[in-house]
Amino acid sequence: MNKPTGLSVTPSPAMPDSRGDPLDRERITKAKISYNTRNIPLDIARFLLQGDVQPKAGDLVLAKIVSIGQHQRLELPCGRRAGLYVGDEVIVCYGARYAPDQFEAYVPDSLEACHLVAAGGVAAKSTSRHRRIKAATDILPVGLLADENGKPINLGDWPAVGPVACQPERPFTVAVLGSSMNAGKTTTAAGVIHALKRRGLSVGAAKVTGTGAGGDRWKMIDAGADQVLDFTDAGLVSTFGVNKQVLESIFGCLIDNLALARPDVIVVEVADGLFQKETATLLSSGIFKASIDSLIFAARESLAAKAGVDFLRRKDFPLSAVSGAINASPLARREAETVIDLPLLTPEEAGELLYGQFQAARVSGKAEASVQPLSCAQR
Repeated sequence: MNKPTGLSVTPSPAMPDSRGDPLDRERITKAKISYNTRNIPLDIARFLLQGDVQPKAGDLVLAKIVSIGQHQRLELPCGRRAGLYVGDEVIVCYGARYAPDQFEAYVPDSLEACHLVAAGGVAAKSTSRHRRIKAATDILPVGLLADENGKPINLGDWPAVGPVACQPERPFTVAVLGSSMNAGKTTTAAGVIHALKRRGLSVGAAKVTGTGAGGDRWKMIDAGADQVLDFTDAGLVSTFGVNKQVLESIFGCLIDNLALARPDVIVVEVADGLFQKETATLLSSGIFKASIDSLIFAARESLAAKAGVDFLRRKDFPLSAVSGAINASPLARREAETVIDLPLLTPEEAGELLYGQFQAARVSGKAEASVQPLSCAQR
């Protein structure tokens, strides 16, 4: 990414070329602060960068709500969704979004009017949307938050987890992928987690791709996961547009940090569908493939289920079952059962299947994996 040019820093009054006042602390206190900023101590914010500023993905921005559209609430760091009103000031992160059921959006080149494109707090310029949803909520950026040196505060500079220098073993690891957005991936992952916890296992969970928001994280926590991490904990507000090396690094970093707690099982959710660019890139990674012991595929209907199973088998993934939103329709389930030679299971049933696989792996000495992902420090 290009570095910001022509920054206009609001300096302290003591500076002779002062272009404005320092950031008012009360302004921060009164603003609605988004989930995606939760790992950043906002007391480091001292200035607003205004004027000729080129924001980058991850930069924190103070913005004003101009009109209410699709997103009428903003998710706070605690998980509560606060209602939004015209005139509210919010603190969110710039980032891109890829969501076929909602928005396609990109980081703008300036502090121009843009949109709130995710409830977790993502500012971007919406270029297309699903016709069944409302236009995006309009926001007007006031300025980038900057530290005492005038440097923009960026999510990437405040990861909650970092590289693990040496992680010799990883636990039995399960991946949940799907045919599309809203195919039931998170519901499946949560059901698997709950079933494994009910069997007495310790479970770590990770959401490795997507757009920053807490909904999936809270579902995994509610299901009983002992620890949950996502890509925002590794410093990315969104994985849309990042390259293979970054995807592998984020994946490995989350897995390594979960493995430090030595859970029995790690459950990994990959966002969107198999053909979404970053998902497809991750599926092409030898690091990702070598780290997965079992895979559950979530689909909404029979054709997607059949196509997804065939696709994953061609790539030789350890596919164990189909689950997801297809369970809502008995007819769709029966259709799928006529063309798929894999068990079609509810999320809890998939968890029971995985419990059996874990036990078998433990008996054979493979529950603590013989194949190790590279640690972040080695990538």
